[in-house]
Amino acid sequence: MNQTQTKLYLDLLGTEPDHLEPGDETLRFLQRKHLLTVPFENLDIHWKRPIVLDTERIYSKIVDERRGGFCYELNGLFNQLLISLGFTTRLISARVFNGTVHGPEYDHAAIIVTIGDDEYLADVGFGDFTAEPLRYSLGAEQNDQADVFIIRSFDDDYLEVAKRDDDEWVSQYIFKDIERELADFTAMCDFQQYSPESHFTKGKVCSVLTENGRKTLTDRKFIITTNSVKTEVEVESEEAFDRLLMDEFAIQSKQYLSQKN
Repeated sequence: MNQTQTKLYLDLLGTEPDHLEPGDETLRFLQRKHLLTVPFENLDIHWKRPIVLDTERIYSKIVDERRGGFCYELNGLFNQLLISLGFTTRLISARVFNGTVHGPEYDHAAIIVTIGDDEYLADVGFGDFTAEPLRYSLGAEQNDQADVFIIRSFDDDYLEVAKRDDDEWVSQYIFKDIERELADFTAMCDFQQYSPESHFTKGKVCSVLTENGRKTLTDRKFIITTNSVKTEVEVESEEAFDRLLMDEFAIQSKQYLSQKN
């Protein structure tokens, strides 16, 4: 990512490169700004626009088109932004917990960031997750906005990120601390966007963090969470979905549905 691209990316996030040093405060600031600005969404899958793990193509989508994406796109590009700002990073593969079991390798992409003697798990591509990076400290409970998280050992080979739900810890995903390349996720990216077994092909979703909660649009509902209070509005038609998508996320579906790729 060149200097011009970095500046335009930071413009999207509402900040300037001159004020950013590669430290923990900057990392926290950038992750939060990213989550507040760039939505987690799978719309291209339903608009029949292929998702290709090429950073130039992802950059054009997110920065030039003011779109979002799913984990490979969001964390893949955010990782490049961090590198361009002088951070030391590595992409990792994670296996997402689906409520019963953990998925396959390369199910999810996340980032480990090294800052001095400390390391952090950064993730802008997992929807309703952490607003700020988690310190890579095993067994320590960490408060994040409305939730509490922990990173801990899982079996002999994996580490687990879990979120507290009342008195229980609910697994989010497990991972091995092994550096990966973005291209390593290609096969799973194709599965996620094309397979009828993928939950991403079963319905549209667009979700973004807000200052006091989150707003999420699906085929059936528009959900707003404010200070842990959730309200839901039924989405009664495709036209209603498109209107909410434009009004709440500034994404115009007809622009993409009219394009041929």
